[in-house]
Amino acid sequence: MKYDPEIHHRRSIRLQGYDYSRAGTYYLTICTQNREYLLGEIVNGVLRLNDAGEMVSRWYGELENKFPDIQCDAFVCMPNHVHFIVVNVGADLCVRPEMVGEHTGSPLQRVVQWFKTMTTNEYIRGVKQNNWSPFPGKLWQRNYYEHIIRYENELNRIRQYIIDNPARWGTDRENPNTVQLAATIKRNFEELEV
Repeated sequence: MKYDPEIHHRRSIRLQGYDYSRAGTYYLTICTQNREYLLGEIVNGVLRLNDAGEMVSRWYGELENKFPDIQCDAFVCMPNHVHFIVVNVGADLCVRPEMVGEHTGSPLQRVVQWFKTMTTNEYIRGVKQNNWSPFPGKLWQRNYYEHIIRYENELNRIRQYIIDNPARWGTDRENPNTVQLAATIKRNFEELEV
C-alpha cells in the first residue's frame, strides 16, 4: 500500500513543547514488536528471564556509561516489555560550557534509540549464534510510552509498580493473554445482557 498521510499518520504521545533533554525523571515502557514473548517468562508470579532478557537488562545498566548525564533507577524486564526509570541530571556545564542556554542533557529520544539499537544488534547476534527465537521484523515496537515524573510520591509509586510488575503479570495490560481474557469476559458479559 502506498503511503497516504490521511491514513498513515501517528499521533505523538510526547508532551508538546517539552524539552526532553532537560533535567528530570522519566518513566518509560518499551514493548517488543507484536508483544512477542522473547525475553523470558513468568511462572507463578516469578520472573524467569532467558538469555535475551538478561542481555536487555545488561544494556539498561550501560545507559549511564554511554550518557554520563543519565542515572538509572528502577528497572524490570518482562517477557515482552521493559519498564524503567531514568533520571536526566543535565549536562555538566563545567565540562561543556557551550551548553548554557541550550539543551541541558541527553534527549530522552536519543537514550531510547541507543538502548533499542544496542539490544537489537545483540539480539540478532543471539539469534545467529545461540539459536534465540527470531523476532518478527523488528525487536521493539516503533514507539514507546513515557511519563514525566514530577513528585517524590509519584516516583515511589512508580518504583513500586515496577518492582511488583512480575507478580501482577496475570492482570498486566502488556500480557496478551490478559487482553484476550478481558475481551472474552466483555463479550460474555454483553451476551448476558441481551
